[in-house]
Formats: sequence, C-alpha cells, structure tokens
Amino acid sequence: MNNNSCIRQQADIKQINRCKERVSELNGSFEYLSSGLELAGNNVRLKILFLLYEEKRLCVCDISDILCMTISAISQHLRKLKDRKLIKTEREAQTIFYSLTGDYEKMLKPLFKIYIEDKILKTI
Repeated sequence: MNNNSCIRQQADIKQINRCKERVSELNGSFEYLSSGLELAGNNVRLKILFLLYEEKRLCVCDISDILCMTISAISQHLRKLKDRKLIKTEREAQTIFYSLTGDYEKMLKPLFKIYIEDKILKTI
C-alpha cells in the first residue's frame, strides 16, 4: 500500500481490501452508468429522458413541440441517447416512438422521483 500523505493512525486493511474487491466487481456497472450519466448531464437530454420517463414514449415531433426546439436538434439528441442505449425505438407505421431502456428507467427512477417530489428545489 502506498503512503499518499494520509495522517490516519491505522489503516483498516480489511475494509480497504473489501472496498477494492467491491469496486472491482462493479466496474462494468460503473462504466455503464457513468456513460449514461455523462449524456444526461446535458440539460436538453436530461429533459428528454425525464419526458420519456414520465410519458413512457414520445415521438420526435412531440418532444420538439414540448421543448420548443427544432426536430433536427431533438433528433441529434435522440441519436446520442440511442447510440449509448439509454433509449430504444418502436415504429408504428411512419412514426418512430422513443422510450427509455429498462436498465436506464430503473437507474433514473430515483433521480426523477426527487424531481417529481420537488425535493431538489426545496434544498437549493
């Protein structure tokens, strides 16, 4: 173990090893989640994800109307979200509907629950 100028009296080696093992076990999950959160860090994409969480599925025209943005701009955001597998598509005739993938719906649920319950605004 390296000494990184920590001033603790004694290291809990069992705790450190347990934590290292746990982080190593979950490494793939951390990469998967951080990839999604990186995209969700954009204001527009976060709004799109929230809308898809609330409404379950929307087409590009719906999202464009709701966010008062061009279809082209929304399409670019949707493409990025789809490429990283945060959202999926379903075609009905000429219309493509977007929805959250199951994994990201589960991961984003606690975050959006906070938004819905207005807890974020109360803490700011």
